[in-house]
Amino acid sequence: MRARRGTRAMMPDGAPQALPRATARLQLHGGFTFADAAAVVGYYAALGVSHLYLSPICGARPGSTHGYDVTDFTAVRAELGGEPGLKALAARARDAGLGLIVDIVPNHMAADPTHNGWWRDVLAHGRGSPCAATFDIDWTPRDPALHGKVLLPILGQSYWDTVVAGELRWVPASDDAPAHLRYFDHTLPLAPGSVDAEAERDGPAWYDATHADGRGRLHALLERQHYRLAWWRTAAAAQNWRRFFEISDLVGVREEDERVFDAVHALVLRLLREGWIDGVRVDHVDGLADPAGYCRRLRAELDRHAAARPPTLRLERPWLVVEKILGPRERLAPDWQVHGTTGYDFMDEVAAVLHDGDGEAPLEALWATVSGDARGFPEHVEAARRQLLERHLVTEFEGAAACLRDCAEQEPGTRDLTRAALRRALAALMAAVPVYRSYFDARPAERDAAAAHADDAMLEQAMLAARAGLAPDEAVALAFIGGCLRTAAPADSETGALRRRLQQLMPALAAKAGEDTAFYRYGRLLSRNEVGSDPARLAMPPAQFHARMAARRLACPHAMLATATHDHKRGEDARMRLAVLSEVPRAWADAVAAWEAASAGLLATLPQTPDPGDRLMLYQTLVGAWPMEDLSLADDAGAAQPLLERVGAWQRKAIREAKRHGNWTCPDTDYEAACEAWLRGLAAGGAGSVLAQIGQFAQRIAAAGALNSLAQVLVQLTAPGIPDRYQGCEGWDLSLVDPDNRRPPDYARLQARLSCSAGWAHWLAHWRDGRIKQQLVRQVLAVRRAHAALFADGQYSMLAAQGTLVPQVLAFARSADGRQAITVVTRLAAARVDPALPRIPQSAWGDTTLNVGAPQPSRWTDALTGHVIDAPMGRLRLREVLGGLPVALLLREP
Repeated sequence: MRARRGTRAMMPDGAPQALPRATARLQLHGGFTFADAAAVVGYYAALGVSHLYLSPICGARPGSTHGYDVTDFTAVRAELGGEPGLKALAARARDAGLGLIVDIVPNHMAADPTHNGWWRDVLAHGRGSPCAATFDIDWTPRDPALHGKVLLPILGQSYWDTVVAGELRWVPASDDAPAHLRYFDHTLPLAPGSVDAEAERDGPAWYDATHADGRGRLHALLERQHYRLAWWRTAAAAQNWRRFFEISDLVGVREEDERVFDAVHALVLRLLREGWIDGVRVDHVDGLADPAGYCRRLRAELDRHAAARPPTLRLERPWLVVEKILGPRERLAPDWQVHGTTGYDFMDEVAAVLHDGDGEAPLEALWATVSGDARGFPEHVEAARRQLLERHLVTEFEGAAACLRDCAEQEPGTRDLTRAALRRALAALMAAVPVYRSYFDARPAERDAAAAHADDAMLEQAMLAARAGLAPDEAVALAFIGGCLRTAAPADSETGALRRRLQQLMPALAAKAGEDTAFYRYGRLLSRNEVGSDPARLAMPPAQFHARMAARRLACPHAMLATATHDHKRGEDARMRLAVLSEVPRAWADAVAAWEAASAGLLATLPQTPDPGDRLMLYQTLVGAWPMEDLSLADDAGAAQPLLERVGAWQRKAIREAKRHGNWTCPDTDYEAACEAWLRGLAAGGAGSVLAQIGQFAQRIAAAGALNSLAQVLVQLTAPGIPDRYQGCEGWDLSLVDPDNRRPPDYARLQARLSCSAGWAHWLAHWRDGRIKQQLVRQVLAVRRAHAALFADGQYSMLAAQGTLVPQVLAFARSADGRQAITVVTRLAAARVDPALPRIPQSAWGDTTLNVGAPQPSRWTDALTGHVIDAPMGRLRLREVLGGLPVALLLREP
């Protein structure tokens, strides 16, 4: 190990950097390993981040492209390079002054008996397995046939048809493995002593399912196992273990068990203690039984292990952020003891302030007219929630209803509540919960008072909404459910178990009904259909945005700030381009009408007509994803193919997620084929095609969209918090939902462009190639490094503009120890933007000024351009501040 590995990234004052300054998220997989990440360390060091933020590193299913299907928490994934590869990456990063943050997945593992040893042991030994407590399994479900067994819904057809077809094979013991069953790629363990002695003598023929006797013996063998094989379609209604959302091959992990917690986190804590990593991001914390308790324990363990690090790598309080979706008025409780969320809330706020609220009514009218559906987003969510409970999260919902009935029967005052009444009341309540989940399972003595009050108020609001449509007995049942949630009962009591079950249903329902269903049904403006956002709210006034940022600086100044993630629905720059539609709703409506008229003949030739709402969402998707540099894409059928392939994949996913024309388990292939034919048909006709017209519209608003993008980047890099740059998104990010947003970046191209020294005039003139955005990221991160304390903890204050273009200005100041930085960005500029450049022409700013404080004169330097600007009478002239670039970062000269 080279001696320099022990050095820390240093702040200018020489103090070790305890928290990240800025992170860069990297998606690791077999095609991008630790060695590949090490090869781009130099690029990210030059870009200016302080830490690389890695997707999950633990053992996962072979070929996994994301790592969230964990198979082994105790080992670093061999496919990525194993622990030696991770340590080599860490050493390379340290030499460049960078640290490592890792994403951990405590909520679930892959239910894969072939590759997950813990799960395999449970299948082999049942409740007697030392790993049985690891997984959230109901060993005594309502179905007595499953008592003591695990339902394993992996069969491609019904159980008996699978047996008769001979698809299950008994494999005798060998030097490499004990006797087991083989089902295609699945290796299924057998309970000790369950194999007939005759099979050991006669071999596989004993269980040969091609004849009746063999089938009977094979069936008897399977009946002696601790699992029950079943058709995959039974999972939604019959599974007796907690899933991740509705994914039936990801099994929930019981982090509330201290031994399970220790086993799951041992590797990560050791890597932290030895100095290889510096913090963690926790995936899907709301899926856990007690998120607050889990976070407090993880905080304590991180701090304890950090205290044992080598002296040269000392770290007082490791960075800890959690993936948590906050509702519109929800706040993360301070008693969780985390630094904050992973930034979906900020991604919503910064996008909303760059939308025009005046566009809401005309866009709503266009959507209602075209789609024929005048319902608002909340109504779509409620309908989706009810559908999910009835058809997709059946086992979770019915299990909760059954537990409610069991609890009600135990008390004379509630024993008359029927399961039907409880079921209807529960469905109404779950449809009305306005946040991802409640946290009543936290220990009352440890709960933050404000958070407890917020939970009570939220539940009361949801119960009030749910009560409106209930019959009298159902209203009584609803009150009983509310009491169960609020009752401070031990976690291992029936009421405690019920409360846990109800609250773990909430986040699965919220995510699947909202971002995975309603987002694909309601398409007023798709830039607002983003993870963490509320599509019902089109825009946020600047004053509200500033209030949110000031509150963020006080409550969670070191939370992550995201604008793009591995889970986003649209890339950060696709969203910013679509945001322009809120400024030009009438031009957008005229364009849609023209495209609809031009494609009417095509629609008439299709066996099925794509829904008008689906068509309007596809128009938006094409506009948002249209390549920035290629102006004539639609003139060349071959050149258009990559875009059509990407959008076609998005369209197929959108149809299935919407669940109106089939879904993932029962796709409507005829409808999907008609939509694909329509998409391809739009490209027919070359330069005169509808696709060409869509491209021309995209190019007309591209400059205004790029201006929004530059504003978004600068705000992200200077607002209170720690900005995360998703891999490759320092160039233009016009990606779509996964897997499109997980495509590997072209690092050779990014590196070449980062080293360009042509200057701002050149980068602005050639803005379509993305260098202007990349150079903005690089230069602002350099300012953050030089003034680390200012941006890490500096005060936040909004700045007011006066004059002609007040609505086009968003500005705020960060202040600390006599130093001050001012962020100034342009917004809502579609009507004034230079047609060829993403900026408002200098002369258009007229008399607009920015009040920077005291009336005495002051002098400022633009940290981007080096331009020195005077502020006579405490006012900056915007024609000077934004005359060259659409954004500015001003530093006060001493």
